[in-house]
Amino acid sequence: MKFVFRGWFEKGKRKIRFTKEIEAENEKLALEKLYSVLGSNHKVKRNKIHVEGVEKVEG
Repeated sequence: MKFVFRGWFEKGKRKIRFTKEIEAENEKLALEKLYSVLGSNHKVKRNKIHVEGVEKVEG
């Protein structure tokens, strides 16, 4: 299954918006992968990532 996450994260004093498509077995695993990907790519901690919405995508 694919999930599309929308939200923002804090980087210094800036808020950076994101839309990220993650493929996982369920929503909980997809959220964990989102935290992992954003954390490693942008060097941001989990408590700085704010998810505003999740959408399940067919296909």
